[in-house]
Amino acid sequence: MAAVTLNVNGRSYSLDADPDSPLLYVLMDDLQLNGPKFGCGLSQCGACTVLLDGEPIRSCQTAVSDAVDHKVVTIEGLGTVDNPHPIQKAFMDQQAIHCGQCVSGPMLYGKAFIDQNPNATPDQIVGALSGLLCRCYAHTRMVKALVVYAQGVKA
Repeated sequence: MAAVTLNVNGRSYSLDADPDSPLLYVLMDDLQLNGPKFGCGLSQCGACTVLLDGEPIRSCQTAVSDAVDHKVVTIEGLGTVDNPHPIQKAFMDQQAIHCGQCVSGPMLYGKAFIDQNPNATPDQIVGALSGLLCRCYAHTRMVKALVVYAQGVKA
């Protein structure tokens, strides 16, 4: 164990953790965050996605030590219940969340992609989501939500 300081969702946290421990475990177990989920543990599904300095990463395969001196954002850090981020609102309006197991992946990969490519086409958005798995088959609604979000980014 070692003293580790993480910046998560705009707050600084000091804790004792194994530097090689997956970031996901610290987010879930130590910080009690529910957005990133354990899906496969092999970096194949995307349920554990977080943003690291604005770029989506798989936190199940990212060591805590790799997040030190970086900004980590989970879906909880995007907005609040009373003031959701536009991408969260789009997902809610399009009923794209369903069970919630995988939502961190599509929401955060989609946000990062659209923020860098505000004129993305639906086909490009689908391509940006490749490699993410959804077990309740909400992909169509997720793509619709991301198209709505992209329209707002362009405005």
